[in-house]
This record gives sequence, C-alpha cells and structure tokens, in this order.
Amino acid sequence: MPELAEKAGITVRTLRFYRERKLIPPPRRDGRIAWYNDHHLARLRTIAGLLERGHTLGGIAELITAFESGRRDVGELLGLPGAVASWPSETPVRLTPEALADYFHGEATAENLTTSLDLGYLAVDGDEIVHLSRRLLDVSHTLVEQGVPLAAVLAAAREVREHVDAIAETFVTLLRTHVAADALERGEDVGETVERLRPLATSVVDAELTMAMNRRMRAETDETPPGGHPGKGRSSPV
Repeated sequence: MPELAEKAGITVRTLRFYRERKLIPPPRRDGRIAWYNDHHLARLRTIAGLLERGHTLGGIAELITAFESGRRDVGELLGLPGAVASWPSETPVRLTPEALADYFHGEATAENLTTSLDLGYLAVDGDEIVHLSRRLLDVSHTLVEQGVPLAAVLAAAREVREHVDAIAETFVTLLRTHVAADALERGEDVGETVERLRPLATSVVDAELTMAMNRRMRAETDETPPGGHPGKGRSSPV
C-alpha cells in the first residue's frame, strides 16, 4: 500500500479513505498480503485529475458507479480501464486478390501488400482481402490513378498516421478534461454529447489542413519564376 500511495502522490491515509469510500476496487488478497496493480494506480490518477477540475468525491463516486454499471462511454472518456470506444468505425471492403490488383493497376506488389498489412489497412479472411476503410481505399485508388506510386501513397499514409494519432490524443484529452465529467453531472448523456462534438474536431483538422496547404502552395509559387524552376530566378543579396 505505501508503494501504491507513493506512485499516486497521495498519503497512505488518503488511500485507505478512498478504499473505504469504494472509489478504488479492493486489492487481490493472498493471506494477509494485499496486492495492487496498474488498474488501481490508473484509478487513483483519474480521481486526482477530477479533483483538480473541481469535482467532489461524491461526484467522482457517481461517475465511477455509472461506469461500473455499464456506462462504458463514461469510462472511455475518463480513462478507466476496460472501456470500449464509442467512436464510429470505418466501412470495410472485401476484395478478391484479383480485384485488388485490378483496382491498383498492377501496383499491388508483394512489397506494397506487406506494407498495407503492416499498417493495418489490409487483412486476409479466407480467400478474400479486407480493406479496413472504403474512404481510404478510394483515396488511394484516386492518387494512383493521378500518377502517384502506391508505395509513395503508403509511405505518406504512415507519416500521416503519426500526426493524426497526436491530433486524436489532443482532442480526446480535451473532451476528457472539459466535457465528460461535467456533462454527466448535468444529467446529460455523455455518448450523445461526445458524438455531437466529434464533427468539431473533424472541422478543425480540415480547416487547418486547408490553410496549411494554401500556405505551402503560395510559398512554392512565390519561389518559382514563370517558366523557371523552384528556387531559381531570384538574385541573392550581397
């Protein structure tokens, strides 16, 4: 118990109080020894975060009770273990290997298939290949039709995923910190609240990407003289 309290940044007395209030689950017991695990530590850190945002222990207890009674949307946003995400999923597409090869005009090479499997875009189900997202499949197909090699599309996809994961973490943290607990205390359905706000994240990303691409295009245009090449045509100051 002292080790868990130290990791959580609280006193042993506070930890005992949380146990008495049933804010954390009981430890696994082996005779007189009580064993705590990472779930207990995660719960304590969740409680600390909610207290910092001004929630009372009574309100926190209600949130935890809601989670444990089946409100998994609450648990997901509060970072409680065992929760299931409520975000909409992409529409998968089933293709035969021949159809996939035709779709990408012969660029469905062994190397590109291996990369797609590694990214999680493709999965094999019996004699069929399953692509996880109709939208991503159509975008990849269009880019290849425009002359972009599939290998380059997949390399860009890997880079984009790293950036998007960071953006997703930003928005989930924002909602967890400022929306989930407050919505539940107001008697609102957390799942509906989050679903209502989810398109806002999409709009922010779309707007920022549009402005960023416009800035990039203007910069390249400014650097390219008529009939010249990027980076040429300007005299350097001396």
